[in-house]
Amino acid sequence: MSLHPLLDLANDREVKQAKGFRAVAADQNGEKLEALYKQEADAAPDRKAKGKKFLGVNTGRIPRAPQAGKDDRHAAMALGGWAKSGGGPVALSAELELTIVDHLVPLRTAAPDKAKGDSDPNKGVEDIDLLGQLSDGRLAVVRLKYLSPSATRGGAGDTPLRVLLSGLAQTAMVDAHRATIGEEVEEATGQAISEEAPALLIVASTRYWEICRKREAQKGAGWIREIERLTREVATQIGVEVFIHGLTFEEDPAWSYTEAGPELAGGPVISPAWEAGAGKLKPKPKSRARKGDEQPALIEADPTRSVRAYSIFESFEPGDQITHPNLGTGVVQGIMGRGKISVLFADEMKLLVHERPSPAS
Repeated sequence: MSLHPLLDLANDREVKQAKGFRAVAADQNGEKLEALYKQEADAAPDRKAKGKKFLGVNTGRIPRAPQAGKDDRHAAMALGGWAKSGGGPVALSAELELTIVDHLVPLRTAAPDKAKGDSDPNKGVEDIDLLGQLSDGRLAVVRLKYLSPSATRGGAGDTPLRVLLSGLAQTAMVDAHRATIGEEVEEATGQAISEEAPALLIVASTRYWEICRKREAQKGAGWIREIERLTREVATQIGVEVFIHGLTFEEDPAWSYTEAGPELAGGPVISPAWEAGAGKLKPKPKSRARKGDEQPALIEADPTRSVRAYSIFESFEPGDQITHPNLGTGVVQGIMGRGKISVLFADEMKLLVHERPSPAS
């Protein structure tokens, strides 16, 4: 095992297979990913210590023609060039915009050293496709996946879980050097960064998402439900908000090749990766209830207790009413073993962590 457990997991054989990644996703949770995230941050290569910058560094040759398997990289270069030529912020929603600061941002301090093997902090580390800043001040790590509208198949191993895990690893490395990167961003843009953890944006062409959903092994809502669950738990446990979007361009082909590299023919358009409710299973027909099969009565909120904000470090009891940043307001239904509670949000039951020891204790 290398120093980068999230990258190791991203490259796991099952994670890379359309028929296997859903099961791996189901086995993961926010608590497990939080531990791996911390290890990634601790092992992040230190460019500042080596006298190296993050922004404005040329990595690799400038392509002047299409190259097999390089569409993601070329899309990043085209978007980065578009932004630097005055492309402006990209709307993610009615409330949030992304300003692209740089593309193909290096995280390594040197090329991987085979002699060092797994002890080399540069092993397996790749450039960030796009580094940006959200309109609320947070740094944004963007993982790009691009397939042209005419593509009939995706790349080998390009599963949504692999993209999520590798993006989370890069976010951890950026988080580890947030102050240094923030100084460079402020110098380049004049905008100070937020003290919050970076956000992770998974931005893939709509054709990528279409092909993901057409693969026989990925049909249905199951994998979407698991990916959405993991993004919620990552936000709760780690503080990293994950956005998943679709991407189209105003022109097709999206870019042409010039002496300066890929150049966009028209601006990018961001859309939802999939329709609302795509991750929900269709309800099964209700069977006739048998005697003795009555469902336990739901616990109502105790009106004598004040509504409390959810935190993994707090302790909760049945009847407590809590507010969750992503799930809304819910009522604790029961204690589910050590350190877990079941909470009813609207018509959906969720299992949450509580009573975790405070880091300061």
